[in-house]
Amino acid sequence: MGRSRSRSKSPRRKHKSKKHKSRRDREYSSSRRRSSYSSDSDSDDSIHRHSRNNRRTRKLDEVERLAEIEKLRKQREIEEKIVEEEAQRRIELLIKKRVDSLLESRKQEIENEIKQRVEAAKQQMEKELMKELEKMREQKLNEEKKREEEEKKKREELEQILAENNKKIEEAQRKLAEERLQMIEEQRKMDEERQKIKRQQEKQQRAEQKMILGKGNSRPKLSFSIKPGLS
Repeated sequence: MGRSRSRSKSPRRKHKSKKHKSRRDREYSSSRRRSSYSSDSDSDDSIHRHSRNNRRTRKLDEVERLAEIEKLRKQREIEEKIVEEEAQRRIELLIKKRVDSLLESRKQEIENEIKQRVEAAKQQMEKELMKELEKMREQKLNEEKKREEEEKKKREELEQILAENNKKIEEAQRKLAEERLQMIEEQRKMDEERQKIKRQQEKQQRAEQKMILGKGNSRPKLSFSIKPGLS
């Protein structure tokens, strides 16, 4: 402010000629110039302080303004979220009402479709069950056939073993019968031989008795008993 006053007064002094200036005027002018310089320095400091204060104030105002903007932004986001949730809830409610209405209108159709699907699934299950039963029956028949074949094979093997055993038994019986016949024949021959020997002994004994009886009729008649021979 002092600078502006000094500058506003200086043009007035410029109109005077330098030649007419007195010493006193020069000293006054020098004193005013020094005073003006000092006033200018104080004014500059004051301006700087005021400028710093203004900048600090502006910074605080800017921080408050940004904080207020952030607060308003968060509040606006919360309000938008609430509005969005409410809109979503209403949309879901409308969709549910619409779906319920469609379901109610198509209830009979859905029931018929469900019955058809159940019947189709039932038929499919029955078909698969019959197929599985047929497969099990065929498997059982194959197992039965295989078991019969194994039993037949075992039976044939057993019959073959029995036939071989019977053959061996018959052969043994034949040999035994031949041996018995041979033994009977030998026994018969031995019996015949014993009978022959017995007859010969009896004949000899009779002959001896006749001889004894022929020599002396006075002698008593002798009787002989013949012991049976070896059997």
